[in-house]
Amino acid sequence: MTQVREHWGSRLGFILAAVGSAIGLGVLWKFPYTVGKNGGGLFLFTYMLCIVVIGIPVLIGELLLGRKSQRAAVGAFEVLSRERPSWKVAGWFGVLSSFLIMSFYSVIAGWGMSYILMSLSGFYQNLSSDEISGVFEKLSHSGSISTFWHFLFTLIVMSIVLSGVRKGIEFWSKIMTRALFVILLGLFFYSITLEGFGKAAHFIFYPDVEAFNFSSALEALGLAFFTLSLGQGIMISYGSYMRKKENIPQMACIIGFSVVVVAILAAMTIFPVVFTFGFEPQQGSGLIFKTLPFLFAQLPGALIISTIFFTLFAFTALTSAIPFVEVVATNIMELANWPRRRAVLFTAVGTFIFGIPCALAFSEGLFPNWQTIYGINFLDTIDHIVSSWIIPIGGLLLALFIGWGLKRDISKEEFPLGKKWQVFFRIWYFFIKWIIPVTIFFIILQKSGVINLYRT
Repeated sequence: MTQVREHWGSRLGFILAAVGSAIGLGVLWKFPYTVGKNGGGLFLFTYMLCIVVIGIPVLIGELLLGRKSQRAAVGAFEVLSRERPSWKVAGWFGVLSSFLIMSFYSVIAGWGMSYILMSLSGFYQNLSSDEISGVFEKLSHSGSISTFWHFLFTLIVMSIVLSGVRKGIEFWSKIMTRALFVILLGLFFYSITLEGFGKAAHFIFYPDVEAFNFSSALEALGLAFFTLSLGQGIMISYGSYMRKKENIPQMACIIGFSVVVVAILAAMTIFPVVFTFGFEPQQGSGLIFKTLPFLFAQLPGALIISTIFFTLFAFTALTSAIPFVEVVATNIMELANWPRRRAVLFTAVGTFIFGIPCALAFSEGLFPNWQTIYGINFLDTIDHIVSSWIIPIGGLLLALFIGWGLKRDISKEEFPLGKKWQVFFRIWYFFIKWIIPVTIFFIILQKSGVINLYRT
C-alpha cells in the first residue's frame, strides 16, 4: 500500500487500547468461574505464572512482528518471510479467529447491553432465583431480540473503527478503558463492605492443592492466552502502529500486569456477592446473567449496582471487540488495497451476517437440529473451535516462526538498546524458541483428547 501508516498518538493511548483489548469478557465472564472450578489460590498463582512465563513473551513476539513489518497479521508474515511464503498461514489463523470471535462475541455483548436496560427497569424485583434465571432463558431464546442487540453492538463497534487509529480506536479506548477501571474499582470497594468478602479473599488466594491438577495448569495457560488477546492477530496489528522509540518488553509487561490486576479485581468484585448469599463459586458462565442479578436484587441500591455492573460489562465488551474488527479490516485494506471505510463496512456486515446463526442458536431459528447432531448449539460450536483449535494452533505457529523462521538479528533489533536488556533478550528468545512451542503443543494434545489429564 502507498498510504502512510497511522501510528498511536501517544504512549498512554497505545497502552489503554492494548489493555482495553486484553481486558475482554474473558476477564469478567470466564476468569471468575474458571478460578471457581479449579479451587482458587493455586490456580490463580499458576495463571499469573503463565502470564509471566508464556503470555508476556508471546505478547512481546506479536508486538515485535507488527512494529518491524509495519503490517497487520498476514502482511507481517509476508514481509518477514519472503523466502518461505507458507508462513502466511499463521497470519490467516489470527484473522480467522478475530472474525469468528466477533460473530458470537457481539451476541453475548448484546445480552449485556440488554441487561443495562433491564436493570434500569428493575426487572428482578420480587422474582425468585429460578424466575430471574428464566428471564435470561427467554432473552437468549428470543432470536429477534438477540439479533437486534447483536446488530446494535456491531454497529457501535463499526462506527468507532471507521474513524481510524487515533480518532477512533485510541480516542474511545482512552475513555472506555478509564471508565472501566473507575467502575470496577467502585464495585470492588463496595464489595469490601459485604459479609462474604473475607470468604472470597480466602477462596481466591488460598492454595487448594486437592482441587488442582495438571489439567488445571493447562487451563490456566489457555486462559492466559485468552485474556491477553494472543493468537488472534490483534497485538500484531496494534504493534504495527507503534513508534520505533517505544520499549516493547516494557509495554508488554505493563499490559500483562494490568490484565492480572483487573482479573483479580473482577473476581474480588463478583465472589463477595456470591459468598454473601451462600451460592457456590463453581458455577459456570450463567453466573453473570442468571445468578448475579438475583444477588444484586438482595443488596441495598440494587438498581444502581446492577446497572453499573452491566455498564462495566458493555464497556469491557466494546474495548475488546474493537480490535476484532480492526484486525480483519486492516488485513483487507493491505491485501485488497481497499480504503478503511469499505474494509470496515465489509468486515462489520460479514461478522453480523455470520453471527445471525449465533444469535438464533438458542431459539433454534436456524439449524434446528444442530445441537442434536453436534452436541452443542451453533454459538458454542464456534466458540469451541476458536478457543480449542484456531487460537492454540495460531499461537504455536507464531512461536515457531519467531523462534525458528525469523532471523534472530531481526528480533534482537526490535528489542531496546542497552546492555541490561540483552540478558532479557536471551531469556525471552530461549522461551519463545523452546519452552513456549512445547507448552502450547501440550494444550493442543489436551484439547484434542490425545492425552487426557482431566480430573475424574
